[in-house]
Formats: sequence, C-alpha cells, structure tokens
Amino acid sequence: MKTKNALSVVAAVVLSAVLLPASTTKTHAKLTMAQAKQIAQKTVPGTFKSSELENEKGKSIYSFDIQAKDGLHEVNIDANSGEVLENKIETPTDEAKEKAADQAAKPAPKPY
Repeated sequence: MKTKNALSVVAAVVLSAVLLPASTTKTHAKLTMAQAKQIAQKTVPGTFKSSELENEKGKSIYSFDIQAKDGLHEVNIDANSGEVLENKIETPTDEAKEKAADQAAKPAPKPY
C-alpha cells in the first residue's frame, strides 16, 4: 500500500512539473525576435531603443521602440503573423504613461 501511495505522489509531482510551465506561459510566438526586428526595421529605419515580447489584449506581440529621424516610433508586430499592428510616434507624455501602466501591471513582490 505504501508503494502505491508513493507512486501516486511521484506521478503527481512529475505531471505538475510537466504541465505547470505550459499553463503559466503567457506568450506564444511563431516568429523569432530576429524575424520581427527585420519587419520593424523595414517599417521604420532607425536605431532600436527597446524590444520585448509581450501579451497585449490576449495577443502575443513584439513591441519595439525605434529612434528614427522624425522621432521615437513604437512599432508593434503580431508575433504569429508578422503583421504590423501599430506604428506611431511616441511623445514623452506617451512614454511616461506607458511606463506607469507597465509598473502598475507588475505583480507586487511576495514577502518572505
């Protein structure tokens, strides 16, 4: 009986280790960061200031800040289709709002 219980515990631990990472993944991307960067660079030639893969409104996107001659562009690329979802020039006010929203969305650290 003890062997049967021990096997059940081992099976539960193994299944948890296999299934938990898949269930906590927030973003899925068919394109690599390099592929998305190529698309963004063709859209707005310039210098990359930041790049990240994020989940926005349930959709996986690559988000790039690109410094171009006419200003700082935010370019968002669909991480699965490669479609350019957004290309807009960000003002300093836009950047501050986005930074504040990102900080507010981060979960609070857990006390130990």
